[in-house]
Order: sequence, then C-alpha cells, then structure tokens
Amino acid sequence: MKGNLISLCLILSFFCGQTYATEYIYRDLMANTLPSAKCEAKPEAMKSAAKTYKLKRYSKKFCQTQGYGWHIKEIKQNGEVVCNGCNGTDALQQCYLEDVVVACKRIKPGTVGMLPGKG
Repeated sequence: MKGNLISLCLILSFFCGQTYATEYIYRDLMANTLPSAKCEAKPEAMKSAAKTYKLKRYSKKFCQTQGYGWHIKEIKQNGEVVCNGCNGTDALQQCYLEDVVVACKRIKPGTVGMLPGKG
C-alpha cells in the first residue's frame, strides 16, 4: 500500500508543471554622493565622507531613483573622496564620494505572476 502511494506521488510529481525561477533586470549606475552639510577640517571631512553608513544609504537612493521596484544588488566601486573648500579657505572643507558604481536589480515584469492571467 505504501509502495503504491509513493509510486503515485512520484508519477504525479513527474507530470507536474515546471516552476520558473525569478528573473531579474540588472543595471549599473555611476553617481556622486552629496557633500556634508557642515565644514570640517580636511581629515575629519574625508573620514565622514567615506563612512560605510553614508555609502550604503546613498547607494540605496541611487537605485530607488530608477523607479518602482529597483533595489541595490551590490556596491561595485566605493569611489574617490573629493573635497571642496568652504568660504574660500582651504582649512575647512566639505567632502563627498565621486564616481560610486552600484549594481541595481529589479524583478523582470511577467516572471512571477505580476501580470493577471499570465504564468
């Protein structure tokens, strides 16, 4: 009896429809972060511009600006720290990251039942 039940389950699983994996659309973006709001000495300004928290936050925003459903996949390049002088002096500066490269992904429409009556 158990053998018949197991063989029936195997036969039914063989004839079941295939499940499709989720497909993604990928896009690489290059962007700059915004400079800090306050002017600091150059070492502190460079340190605050290169914080991992800031990099992750801006990378997430870069992908979200592409539209609905875009998410960050990975940060490919952290970019370079660039500083600008405040009020015409070199003692105080505002720094930001330039040329940050981020890989974004989005679920391909129609692959996971997003369209009614399809899939």
